[in-house]
Amino acid sequence: MAETAASPTSADKNLAARISPARQLAEAFAAGSLAGTAEISEVPFLTMVGLRADAGSEPAARLAAVTGGLPDGSGSVVTNGDTSVLWLGPSEFLVVAPTEAHESLGGNLIPALREALGGDAGQVVDLSANRTTFELSGPRARAVLEKGNSLDLHPRVFKAGTAFSTEIANIPAILWKTGEESFRIFPRASFAEFLGRWLLDAMREYASPEVP
Repeated sequence: MAETAASPTSADKNLAARISPARQLAEAFAAGSLAGTAEISEVPFLTMVGLRADAGSEPAARLAAVTGGLPDGSGSVVTNGDTSVLWLGPSEFLVVAPTEAHESLGGNLIPALREALGGDAGQVVDLSANRTTFELSGPRARAVLEKGNSLDLHPRVFKAGTAFSTEIANIPAILWKTGEESFRIFPRASFAEFLGRWLLDAMREYASPEVP
């Protein structure tokens, strides 16, 4: 007896309906990347949650119990499994988790954070549609960013596992150094195409096979 294909679930339909903010740049990203030099891609649809809670407060402790901790200072990031929390301010944090963690796909992260906060002062806000994610990696990744960013990106200063709110090409973004030669960039969705094209242009001299 022939097998019948499973009907798409509501989660499948929800994911299929999403449109990536930088979808139009996918081919350009692939063409503009050169392995071993500088590579760029979009990582769409990550689950992102904005948290506000006073450091050291009971609500902050309950939120930390859900995420596996909250960062305690400028630039710091706490990672627990596949979920990370970035420090944005003394009482402001950004949770970054896989796509499937979103409640529209059956994930429990956001409901769990809302329950942890309860009715106390603070915020739990779904920001998943607010930003997209660019991944920039390779030996020239830092040089690309330095063309339009005022942070000191030298590895002695900007270490792996550090994230800051900044501007890249005058576009507000969060810059997270995920490895010695890899970065994640979180621009707002409305600026994604502009910043993506700027990064491609900044990569051009490094991504060309003719460059020695």
